[in-house]
Formats: sequence, C-alpha cells, structure tokens
Amino acid sequence: MKRAVILISGRGSNMERLIHAERQGELAGTRIVAVLANRHDARGLTRADAFGIPVAVIDHKRYSDRESFDAALAVAIDQHQPDLVLLAGFMRILSEGFARRYAGRLMNIHPSLLPAFPGLHTHRRALEAGVRLHGCTAHFVTPTLDHGPVILQAAVPVLDGDDEDSLAARVLAEEHRIYPLAVRWFAEGRLRVVGERVEVRGRQQEGALHAPRLLA
Repeated sequence: MKRAVILISGRGSNMERLIHAERQGELAGTRIVAVLANRHDARGLTRADAFGIPVAVIDHKRYSDRESFDAALAVAIDQHQPDLVLLAGFMRILSEGFARRYAGRLMNIHPSLLPAFPGLHTHRRALEAGVRLHGCTAHFVTPTLDHGPVILQAAVPVLDGDDEDSLAARVLAEEHRIYPLAVRWFAEGRLRVVGERVEVRGRQQEGALHAPRLLA
C-alpha cells in the first residue's frame, strides 16, 4: 500500500479525479491520506472533506519567505508519512530544498507538452504560438520549474476556432486520464529515473504518450 498526499490551491479537479480513481481501484492500492492547501478558500478542500479525507491549510501568507513556508508545509506532509506527494493545481513555486527533500516521489501534472510552455497561461501561449498540438505532462518535480523528468504525456489537437476555454477543457480531460495512470505506474514500481529521463517498465505495451483522435 502506497500513501499519497495531494497539494492543491483551488478547485481540485485533478485531486477529485485521483480520489475517484482510488475508490475505483485504478491506483494499484495507493491510498490518498491527506489533502493540503495553501489557501483557506481552496474549493477542493470541501470536496476532499466530503470524501472523508483529512484536510489542512498551510497559509503561505503567514510566512515571510518561500523557505519558511516550505518548511511548514513539509512538516504537515510528513505527519502523514507519504510515499508520494502529488501536486494538483498547487500554485506555489517550491524551493530547491523542498524539491530535493521529496526527490523521486514528488509528482506534478502540467497543462502543456513540456518542455514547451512551462509556467502559467499555457493555453493562451499555445494559441498565440500557433502550434497544432498541445497537451499535458505528468512529471517528477525538480528544483527547476516545470522541468522534471517526464513520466507520461497526452497530446490534443489545436482546432481552428479554439479559444483558451475550449482548448483548456480538451487538455483537462487528458490530465484526468494520464495522472492516475502515472500514479499507478509509480505504485507498481514501474518507474525508474535515469538521468533526466524516466524509464517505464512495460512501456512497449502501454506507451508513454497518449494521443486521442487528432482529426476534428
């Protein structure tokens, strides 16, 4: 049994998908033991509480710098003795010390095909750049923002007439598909980080790139 803590800042869409995946047996026995947020108004806290999952808030505004907030966050995380820490819309840049503390067991889902469009406003930037493929990336977190070893990606087409909302919705559906799969692979011991790459045991059967139908 693997223990997972989820970190959120807002509505917790990916958090809720992971909870449903756990309840449906899709996470290879992984149990979500806590949901932590950096904002008291994070809507996902209400949803997690409704599922009976312990929740807590570590308000970043109470701390004078990133390092002191991250230290308090780490204390709250470690109380639950997790094997895996999952970022699910956690809108804080983490310090180098925090990333190294959880190296190899800190995972994120990012709404672009990294290394393209790290950071914020990914869908707007994809539209402005005129790319024809966009998507999302599940990856291990390192001290460099949105630059950790890629576990799994999913591509979606950028369609004529897309705006940020329509493209975001298409990408979010893929986030909900691949993040539970990345967690399952971790729980099954199928992931190994070699340098900057992730090797996935059994990859030839399932692949590390999921692409839905690319034609409208």
